[in-house]
Amino acid sequence: MRALSRELARGVMRAGAARFELAGDGSWLVLRRRELRMALVGLGGTIRFDLAANGGYCAALQRRELRIMSAVLSESMLGYASIARELSWMRSCFDLASGNGHCAAVQRRAARIRGVASSASMPVYASIAREQPCEPPAKSPRVANRRIALRIRGLLSIWMLTVSTAFAAAPEFAAVTPDHAIALPQDSGAHAAFRTEWWYATGWLTTPDNQPLGFQITFFRSATGHDVADPSAFAPSQLIIAHAALSDPALGHLAHDQRIGRQGFGLAYAKPANTDVKLDAWKMTRAPDGHYDVTVDATGFSLHLKLTPTQAPLIQGERGYSRKGPRPEQASYYYSEPQLRVTGGVVRPVAAGGPSHGETAVTGMAWLDHEWSSTLLDANAVGWDWLGANLADGSALMAFKVRSRDGHAVWAHAAFRKPDGGVTTFGPDQVDFTPLRTWRSPRTNTSYPVSMTVKTGTRTWKLDPLMDDQELDSRQSTGAVYWEGAVRVSREGVDVGRAYLELTGYANALRMGRD
Repeated sequence: MRALSRELARGVMRAGAARFELAGDGSWLVLRRRELRMALVGLGGTIRFDLAANGGYCAALQRRELRIMSAVLSESMLGYASIARELSWMRSCFDLASGNGHCAAVQRRAARIRGVASSASMPVYASIAREQPCEPPAKSPRVANRRIALRIRGLLSIWMLTVSTAFAAAPEFAAVTPDHAIALPQDSGAHAAFRTEWWYATGWLTTPDNQPLGFQITFFRSATGHDVADPSAFAPSQLIIAHAALSDPALGHLAHDQRIGRQGFGLAYAKPANTDVKLDAWKMTRAPDGHYDVTVDATGFSLHLKLTPTQAPLIQGERGYSRKGPRPEQASYYYSEPQLRVTGGVVRPVAAGGPSHGETAVTGMAWLDHEWSSTLLDANAVGWDWLGANLADGSALMAFKVRSRDGHAVWAHAAFRKPDGGVTTFGPDQVDFTPLRTWRSPRTNTSYPVSMTVKTGTRTWKLDPLMDDQELDSRQSTGAVYWEGAVRVSREGVDVGRAYLELTGYANALRMGRD
């Protein structure tokens, strides 16, 4: 299970404003089309500017400077534009929705398309072309400008109402049912009809000088509920989100990065039938022999890893139908790949004033989860504790507890697989997570139980972190703050394995897939 808020799709476009400041000095914007469409990320997030003049297909805007400004409260907006400069011309043809060659030529020394967002990068693309000149209307530019400005304002108001209506309508997503059995490898790919999906790899690495590191890479696919009939290439029907992290005790805190983008244009995608997910230069791909190639060049660190199976996948729940709550629909399809052998290299984060390490060769063991769902958490749930453990004898342990506000279990489950392949499962009354020690984040003031015991039937496992500060702040993508880190596993004082522990809902309650 991953920390992805149900509010993500709604929060992607919480506020959008477009402003055309129009004055005259002889520079032109010529629109060779009655309808100019500009798609923004969000449910129903399409702004339509109908700028017809005198009933024709042309609108002439005299302006010294054309500005299109988008203000987004959420930090997750991906726009597209490619700006070509040709002497004194900045020509922009907005390749918008219908593909009929709607072109706009901007005669301007510097046409600006500005996006305001907290995200570190917001690439914008647009195809550039020039059409035959369109004669401007005979009316005074000032009058024409006023009229167009009023029209834009009115259309923006209508758009905002349309978006609000779209938010109110509950989109239909595919349901998780127990009569569908996971089939591999085809189910390793994306399932676009479901609301939420993630591919999640974690593991322990060892450097040549025997230093331990932890890593995490997660790709999310989130269906927004946008109208599937929208023909626009910019339609924000799917969002791709990625988190990456490296736990390095030499640094003392978690190094992490995040990305978010609208699926499309070969820049961001999650393909069906086989694991192949990408967001910009971050990639996770499953090869025909079953190994995974992971490439992440993040801010301050890099992961270039190969994850090779040594065991068969562990199908969770009943043939992949994994309950997450007291009601049958509160479930996901879920399988794991424990005991993945890791080879490759990492670029470790550099402490302030410290020397650069360059790429360091690493080996290790990893765990991969793939899960997809449309309704996951009960209304009383605030978060979960989750464990994926590779044990030294070749065994594998997965356990989770979905917590209510008072800390009691809304649901719990565990699966233990022996080296010979035999699997034992544990129901809600046989699984428990008990805090032993807490750590308080100096950034968010959130207290996390970073050392715990996990009970599965008659066995009790003790978890101790590689380091305390493994908090991941994903408010620029999924909206959640959570603790996710490398932990050691022991029983009765004996070291028995390595694992990853995830603690969500301690900073704020998750809303993923609630009814």
